Amino acid sequence: MVRGKKYSEKKKMVEAGKFYSLSEAIKLIKQAAFAKFDESIDLAMKLNADPKKHSVRGTVVLPAGSGKTKKVAVITKGAKVAEAETAGADIIGSDDLVEKIQKGFLDFDVLIVSPDMMAVVGKLGKVLGPKGMMPNPKTGTVTMEIGKAVKEFKGGKTEFKMDKTSALHMILGKVSFEAADLEKNFLASIAAINHTKPSGTKGYFMKSVTLSSTMGPGVKIDPKFVAEKVEKAV
Repeated sequence: MVRGKKYSEKKKMVEAGKFYSLSEAIKLIKQAAFAKFDESIDLAMKLNADPKKHSVRGTVVLPAGSGKTKKVAVITKGAKVAEAETAGADIIGSDDLVEKIQKGFLDFDVLIVSPDMMAVVGKLGKVLGPKGMMPNPKTGTVTMEIGKAVKEFKGGKTEFKMDKTSALHMILGKVSFEAADLEKNFLASIAAINHTKPSGTKGYFMKSVTLSSTMGPGVKIDPKFVAEKVEKAV
């Protein structure tokens, strides 16, 4: 990937091969951000798990929110429709919405489904699966508690999932967030991710941990520091 002059200048601020403390990393990332928009702060990890044997997937409620208002769609019926409306769902439907999604409609960030609709929603696997948007009980997107789920996702609940290369990426917030809020979001995220660690894992579960802004350079955090933080939180 070809990077611009501004990126090259900001990259010089990061010492190659150095592990930074969490507070140092956040401070450096905020200083290195240069875009005219409020950049997101991303967490990238390489996990000690075999994607062919293990599924690392879950959700975390970010204490300070994600900085992004998510568009939530709900597929349900009966009394749950009113529950979804009251909770603030953006799109609500039943078989009609399933048909619409089959035809390519994907104007939403999260899809929540009540269990009684999964028989019909199952046919959306080919459309939603490749995009990582298929509802799943593990992420709280297949639930009878429709109202609660909508409020949580609208309020900052974020999904995470390990890919086929054992990498995991998620947004922690925005550059404009206070450093203390970004630290809270980071600690909540690593605790939630660690909770999905496959049994029998030896060594560090989080082999590499990097923070970066949307346009800025990556800043590495020592996996040992992360492991210690997780242990203290347990």
